[in-house]
Amino acid sequence: MHLLIYILTYPIIKFISILPFGLVYRLSDLISFLLHKVFKYRLKTVKKNLSLVFPKKSKSELNSIEKKFYSHFADISIESIKAYGMSKYEMKKRYRYENIEELVRIQKKNKNIILICGHYSNFEWLLSIGYNVKGNGYGIYTPMTNRYFDKLFKKIRKKHQAFLVSRYHIKDFMRNLDTNKYHLFGFAADQSPRKVGKSYINNFLGHKVPIFTGAERFSKDYDLSVVFADITRTKRGFYKTVFTEIKDKDSSKYSVTDQFINLLEKQIIRDPSQYFWTHNRFKHLIT
Repeated sequence: MHLLIYILTYPIIKFISILPFGLVYRLSDLISFLLHKVFKYRLKTVKKNLSLVFPKKSKSELNSIEKKFYSHFADISIESIKAYGMSKYEMKKRYRYENIEELVRIQKKNKNIILICGHYSNFEWLLSIGYNVKGNGYGIYTPMTNRYFDKLFKKIRKKHQAFLVSRYHIKDFMRNLDTNKYHLFGFAADQSPRKVGKSYINNFLGHKVPIFTGAERFSKDYDLSVVFADITRTKRGFYKTVFTEIKDKDSSKYSVTDQFINLLEKQIIRDPSQYFWTHNRFKHLIT
C-alpha cells in the first residue's frame, strides 16, 4: 500500500517542484482555502490555541490571524516540495542569513553548532545553511512510516547540502562523528514532551505547560554551541534569519531552554500568523 501511494503521489510532487513560483503560490492559495474552509483542517485546535494565547484580541483580530495562518501553512507546505526543483542560486536568493558571521565566529573555535528554532516561519529551508558556512546541515527527525516518502524527502534535503538523522540513531551518529568536519544540527524544540509526568514546567505564551528540554540536553551531551535561528518571512517566498547565540547560565538548570522560549515568544508576538497553530501545544495545560 505504501508503494502504491508513493507511485500515485510522486508525479504530483515532481510536477509541483518544477512549477514557476507564481503558479506555486496560486496552487497554495487553493490549498489554503480547502484546508481552512472546506476540510477545516485542525480548525478547532487552531481556534482554541489562538483564544488561549490572545484572550484580549477581538474575534475579528483572531479571525484575521487564523486566515493568515492557513495561507502561511499552505505556503510552507508547498515550499518544502518546491525545494526539490530549486537550484542553489534560487535557494540562496530566497533564504538569506543576516549575520552569518556569528556562526563563522563559533566555528573558528572548532565548535559544532545546534541551530535551535520553533515551528515558526519556514524552518524547513534553514537546512540550506551548508551553502553559507563550512559543513553540512543535519535535521534530527522522526522517520516517516512510509519508507518511500522518507527516502524522497531525504533526497530533497540532500540536494541542498542537508541531511536527516533519525532520532533513534543519533547516539551512534554522534559517536562516529568526523571531528575534522563541521556539523550544524537543526532542531525545532517547541513540541510537547512525550513523558509529561516528570517534565520541566514553565510558562509558554502565558500558560504553564510541560517544556521540551531535549535540545538543551543534546547540546550539553555533545558539547554543542547553541544558536537561536530567528526566521521571518520578508515577503511571500522570501525569508531572512538572524542568529543569536544562547549561552548556558549556571543559575538555572534549564537556562538554555528558558532563553529559547523567551526568544520564540517574541517571534510569535511579532507575527502570530507564522507559528504552527495546528500543533496541540497546550494539550497538557497545567492550571
